Amino acid sequence: MKFSSTTRAAAVTMSLALLLGTTACNRGGEAATETQSVTLAVSTLNNPFFVELRDGAQEAADAAGVELEVIDAQNDSATQTNQLATAATSGTDGVIINPVDSDAAAASVAPLISAETPIVAVDRAVNGAEVQSLVSSDNVAGGKQAADELAAAMGGKGSVIVLQGVAGTSASRDRGAGFAEGMKAYPDIEIVAQQTANFDRAEALNVATNLLQANPGVTGVFAENDEMALGAIQALGAKAGAEVKVVGFDGTADGLAAIEAGTLSATIAQQPAELGKRSVEVLVQLLGDETVEEAIPVPVTTVNTENVADFAG
Repeated sequence: MKFSSTTRAAAVTMSLALLLGTTACNRGGEAATETQSVTLAVSTLNNPFFVELRDGAQEAADAAGVELEVIDAQNDSATQTNQLATAATSGTDGVIINPVDSDAAAASVAPLISAETPIVAVDRAVNGAEVQSLVSSDNVAGGKQAADELAAAMGGKGSVIVLQGVAGTSASRDRGAGFAEGMKAYPDIEIVAQQTANFDRAEALNVATNLLQANPGVTGVFAENDEMALGAIQALGAKAGAEVKVVGFDGTADGLAAIEAGTLSATIAQQPAELGKRSVEVLVQLLGDETVEEAIPVPVTTVNTENVADFAG
């Protein structure tokens, strides 16, 4: 069969169009794979600290040109396990985990480890599993600083109650251990009660109310985060900052405002945005096959009435 010149020209034109279309599709596919997607698994976003951490992570992800998917476990370990299982099957390039429970998180990251997915823990450790890096504050040192601040505010004597964070988290364990160690230097101060309030302001209001009723002579409160410190301040009413000194941990905006108001004696300021930012930067390094440190500390600072103006706002 013979083809006319017109038919041949049309065929060539169609072939070129198909070739260009295929090339464009291939290039589009290559471009899609160039954009890496990473997952930030947060224990809860119902806490200003972790909102700041997320925002810092997003800023770093935008700067690095990676897509960041944020998943909120709402302080439930089972939810976090399911979320990370989904992330593993969806083909995420890397994961940053802020564990609900440091012990339970080992099982949560197991599928990711099996898939050789890079993992960075932030703020809280993953116990019993080998993740590539932990970006966190020095919570033990911070707990000791809190003990010194509370002892100074109490005049070196009196009785204290401790509001603990989520049981099983490295942050709660380390802050509590540091505080207990620091208190050994003050023999005239007694820790008379301690109970978990799960890092939550409303729960701390109820727990502190009950502990204060059971221990009416308390003159000091250490809360392992600012949210619980603010709950204790609500429970204390007019006594907060006057008859009973309160020290928190985190350095949130509300915590700093309470120092300015005179109801909170001090807080140990972390840098949540910096924690989020550094965790993304470390994960990006891992995705680029770079070597990173197993532990990356982010400094904490004691904030009280003397220097709160340097932090507030």
